[in-house]
Amino acid sequence: MGVLGRAPETKQFPNGVSVTNFSVATTEHWKDKTTGERKSATEWHRISTNNRLAEIVSQYLKKGSKVYIEGSFRTRKWKDQSSADREVT
Repeated sequence: MGVLGRAPETKQFPNGVSVTNFSVATTEHWKDKTTGERKSATEWHRISTNNRLAEIVSQYLKKGSKVYIEGSFRTRKWKDQSSADREVT
């Protein structure tokens, strides 16, 4: 469960396929055992959907919308222009 950080971006391709990308923030809250202080950590996730789901996302979700995401992870690795290793999940 998370919150959209910005409006979804949809791209249409000539072959009829549509892809929608958006970012979701998830926040974890806990109480520090040593200090008793309440803490939290936010993590950002880049989500990509395609075809019919991409159309639904672009139609119903907007910045600030709460969303539940379920699916599979994929990790891609590449070298950028400065030959540094890059990775995205």
